[in-house]
Amino acid sequence: MPAYRQSYSSTGVIFGVLYFLCDFHHNFGGRVRNRNTNTILRGVSILFLTVALVLTILSLINYSRQRNNYPAGMTIAGITVGGLSPAQASQRLLEVYTSPIEAQYGDAVIHIDPGTVGFEIDVETMLAAADLSRTGGPFWGGFWDFIWNRTPSETQIPLSSRISEERLREYLQNEIALRYDQPPAPAQPVPGGTSFLPGAPGQTLDLDRAVLLITDALRSPTNRSIALSFTRSSAARPTIENLEILLKQIVTVSDFDGLIGFYMRDLQNGQEIHFAMNNKQEISTEPDIAFTASSTIKVPIVASYLINRGSNLDAATTDVISRVLAKSDNSATDQVLERIDKNNGPVIVTQNMEQLGLNSTFLGGMFFLGAPNLLPGRQTPGNTRTDVFVDPDPYSQTTPAEMGSLLADIYQCAQSGGGALVAAFPDKVNPATCQLLIDFMAQDKLGSLIQGGVPDGTLVPHKHGYVLSRDGIMHDTSDVGIVYSSGGNFVLAIYTYHPVQNIWDNTNPLFVNLTQAVYNYFNITTQ
Repeated sequence: MPAYRQSYSSTGVIFGVLYFLCDFHHNFGGRVRNRNTNTILRGVSILFLTVALVLTILSLINYSRQRNNYPAGMTIAGITVGGLSPAQASQRLLEVYTSPIEAQYGDAVIHIDPGTVGFEIDVETMLAAADLSRTGGPFWGGFWDFIWNRTPSETQIPLSSRISEERLREYLQNEIALRYDQPPAPAQPVPGGTSFLPGAPGQTLDLDRAVLLITDALRSPTNRSIALSFTRSSAARPTIENLEILLKQIVTVSDFDGLIGFYMRDLQNGQEIHFAMNNKQEISTEPDIAFTASSTIKVPIVASYLINRGSNLDAATTDVISRVLAKSDNSATDQVLERIDKNNGPVIVTQNMEQLGLNSTFLGGMFFLGAPNLLPGRQTPGNTRTDVFVDPDPYSQTTPAEMGSLLADIYQCAQSGGGALVAAFPDKVNPATCQLLIDFMAQDKLGSLIQGGVPDGTLVPHKHGYVLSRDGIMHDTSDVGIVYSSGGNFVLAIYTYHPVQNIWDNTNPLFVNLTQAVYNYFNITTQ
């Protein structure tokens, strides 16, 4: 029979006996006066008092035994321990909180041992708190409640535990993320083309969220299964190394067999691609090769005018500069040079480029026929190479990297007011100055070369150039520009030279395909 039922019966017997004695004495004590009757009454009373005393002692023994265990309604760390001894409660706690939790990550089901991630419960502290609650009340008050079969109030001892977040994070990184994460697969270039095969998205463990979920599961006696969350990452853009390989393949399979110098800069992170190929064979770009600048030198000319004369332009000056960059008008270019300095405009342009660190870029004279060369025999790192010959114009030269760097500086100045242009001319150049120059360059609407390799409507501030040499044949074709696109902005500077003839039908498709490949690299989803 359960203890509480025994206590109930003992209580009934005790009070039944007392009630009987009182009633018997009241009804019969006054009527029966003889000595024998009184003797019998005393004997019966003693008998019943003895029985009551024995039952009371038995109840005390039962209560003391029950007091050694935890009372009904007590929970420790969410586990019911009513009626259990401390040893039994300790065993129950360890069984629950040392059992593995189950984590689902994608299709994988992982069982995590609490000890592996540094989770421990403080059994001694929790049992001490439970013992204090069990024995802290007055003994006789508890016995009185026991006699009357009163249910003790519920007692909840909270979980006391500790966890090493460092060990948990290390486990998540090395045992789960390292095994089950799926990095995004980058898009791959299509060999022989200008487009890219789409990549695949990736799956990455949400580490901070996983720490919270696992910690909560380790501290719960019941909810010990969790689903780890992850973040989806879009397919990665091809590596810049893959783009460079594709660009070189485009040159190799093209119909152009002359010399090409190529420079590209990612205006988001500054990554560059810079190479040169002669008759489809790669050659060094250290130092970079000096090409005839032709009309691309007009970008440094206008930049020098704005540096030296300011950007507060009247209508006549605005018209002249528009003719320089939009129509490549040589007579208008000479007017701008004269406004920089009547006698030494070209020299000042060259000096300004030197201040920017562009030591292979120079202009030796005006554009009109018979103009004197103010910098005769000028030697630069780019035109003193002996391993390659491009017959550069002695009046006007530059390199793909230097012109590309100038455009990048102009862009950075317009965007944030930073860059080498502002550093070199802090009191003469500001974002408005640089944006004005970009706006002038955007008036060049050739529709071929770099512009031919981007979708219609794409903003491409640029300056193209080609010139007939002394023999009346076109040997040089070039184009430099900034391409704005939703996937990222970039600079291109492409120069070509052919010792026999730079045939437009061979050169223009090469410019178009190179530009298209770079544009697709930045805009995989809309290529």
